[in-house]
Amino acid sequence: MTTRSETLQGRVAIVTGAASPIGMGRSITTGLVRAGARVAMLDINEDWLDQTANDMRELGGDDCVMPIIADVTDPESVQNAVQRTIGEMGGLHILVNNAGINPRTAGFGGSTAGSRTGFFDIVPDAWLRVISVNLSGPFLMANAVASHMMEQGFGRIIGVTTSMDTMWRKGGAPYGPSKAGHEALVAIMAQDLEGTGVTANVLTPGGATATNMVLPPEGATADALIQPEVMQAPVVWIASDDASEWNGRRIIAYHWDESLPLEARLEKCGAPAAWPQLGLQAVHPDWFGRG
Repeated sequence: MTTRSETLQGRVAIVTGAASPIGMGRSITTGLVRAGARVAMLDINEDWLDQTANDMRELGGDDCVMPIIADVTDPESVQNAVQRTIGEMGGLHILVNNAGINPRTAGFGGSTAGSRTGFFDIVPDAWLRVISVNLSGPFLMANAVASHMMEQGFGRIIGVTTSMDTMWRKGGAPYGPSKAGHEALVAIMAQDLEGTGVTANVLTPGGATATNMVLPPEGATADALIQPEVMQAPVVWIASDDASEWNGRRIIAYHWDESLPLEARLEKCGAPAAWPQLGLQAVHPDWFGRG
């Protein structure tokens, strides 16, 4: 059995989009379980969910995960999943908003490798579906867990977004804009949660990652892509007690360097979420917050 730690012992997490056999959600769940957390695994694919849950139990024991079939775009489904987690797992401390789709994985065709489909060719249903999963889903999940986390004075909300260049690259709609919206949402949540003991941060792999959402460039294999395992060490740290001052920030997992002291490591891989370093650019920035 792989060595486990006690960094997150006693913590309960929800990971959305947790079931794909080659997904970041599976890898994130693996990292959390290895760190001692118990995880409610949310997904809509029952077969994948059963398979991945069984694999996690071999790693962390029979009670380390609870698979829940849930649709992050459905408010009732989200509320039920959160209440089941709290009721049956005895609490909730960590939310990882990982679930995501693009038009191809949503069943609308197209490629994610060098796609150049113009926004004018996007089927409206494809746009609405991707935005619903990638942006509305994280809102619904965070909205459902926030009061519980604030009442207990501890919580970690972690949003999986994407690289900035993916957000605006040619042919990248609706996936890029949906992830840009998610990152902006995290930045807003972090400010709203300041001082509550609950943090909101972004974790992104750092580029094209070997999942079922990404097609490798022609002539290349998945080995040429970033591997999902890069998410494990940083997600455990963000979820830990040690990260209580880390709020409204983003970490690029590919640049997480365990050989460096923590401060230097965070300097290398971290930045503010949603790029507030660009500064206030409104005509009357001092008006913000006035009723």
